[in-house]
Amino acid sequence: MKGEITVTPPEEKSNESTALVAAPKALGTAQNKGSRGSADRDLALAKVEKEKKLTFIKAWEESEKTKADNKAQKKMSIVTSWENSKKATKEADLRKTEEGLEKKKAEHGEKMKNKVALIHKQAEEKRAVIQAKRGEEILKAEEVAAKYRATGYMPKKFLGCF
Repeated sequence: MKGEITVTPPEEKSNESTALVAAPKALGTAQNKGSRGSADRDLALAKVEKEKKLTFIKAWEESEKTKADNKAQKKMSIVTSWENSKKATKEADLRKTEEGLEKKKAEHGEKMKNKVALIHKQAEEKRAVIQAKRGEEILKAEEVAAKYRATGYMPKKFLGCF
């Protein structure tokens, strides 16, 4: 079994794609150089394969990060849209309430003005009644005074407190 090279079974996986186990070699420099070149080539291929895997893993990682960023951005956009919609609805409700309150305030103010006008009208009517009674009482006093003058009698109720 001198000078034979055995290959490990593919079931065992290592960081290198193919691993070679060299058996003890017989005397001969030509075989050593050939084996060494083959092993170097295998190591180089394993290194390239490892770099390829690492590059693929890095690309996958970047892709997943980008997907996560896009998903988060989409959800943030949805939340912002929801917030703006709710704010607009509440602001519209506030404006509607304010308009209702302004309308009620105007109606109440109009009612109060009408009540004030009615009170003023009633006061004017009462003043007119008082003035009319005063005028009647003055005319009656003048008539009674004229009657007393014509008859020469004195009024019986003169200065009633004496």
